[in-house]
Amino acid sequence: MVWFFISGFSSEALAPGNDISFLSDVPATVAAVKNPSSKIVYDEYNHERYPPGDPSKRAFAYFVLTGGRFVYASLIRLLILKFVLSMSASKDVLALASLEVDLSSIEPGTTVTVKWRGKPVFIRRRTEDDIKLANSVDVQSLRDPQQDAERVTDPEWLIVVGVCTHLGCIPLPNAGDFGGWFCPCHGSHYDISGRIRKGPAPFNLEVPTYSFLAENKLLIG
Repeated sequence: MVWFFISGFSSEALAPGNDISFLSDVPATVAAVKNPSSKIVYDEYNHERYPPGDPSKRAFAYFVLTGGRFVYASLIRLLILKFVLSMSASKDVLALASLEVDLSSIEPGTTVTVKWRGKPVFIRRRTEDDIKLANSVDVQSLRDPQQDAERVTDPEWLIVVGVCTHLGCIPLPNAGDFGGWFCPCHGSHYDISGRIRKGPAPFNLEVPTYSFLAENKLLIG
């Protein structure tokens, strides 16, 4: 009967509250299964426990926390860069943003038309008489007052966007009552400086951003 009691663990001996000190050589997990109790017992042989705030584990904890924050910061930076780059103009768009024009073939008194950003641009090589005529106008009498010097970098060259400021039509060069441009759609007349002189257009022809790269090279845009 004694042998059965030790090896079989009778229900009486394993009842809650009974002394189980004789099971000290039995693993704690086995004892917990055999004798359910509210007391938590760990198997010290395979569970290494450290007190809260153990100095030997602080470096690892700091490494984990810092590493996680570094990963989050890197992801946020990557997302911001992708967003900014997606808003930047592509190479083909940047190529169309500027236009280089060879001016050597343009004769004095003539106008050529080039295409820039999908719009026509008039390039007129003005004669001495054209320049004198443009500067002889009373600016105060103009609908959109501008001195000719405000519209040109080099008086010999006038560069304007060839779009009527009324309804977006394309004016005809070397036409109209003032020797500049005439818009046949609604009758707007522009002078040799591209300023509105007659008709419904409210503003002068737009002057694009441009610069001279060399004596006969023009960069628009």
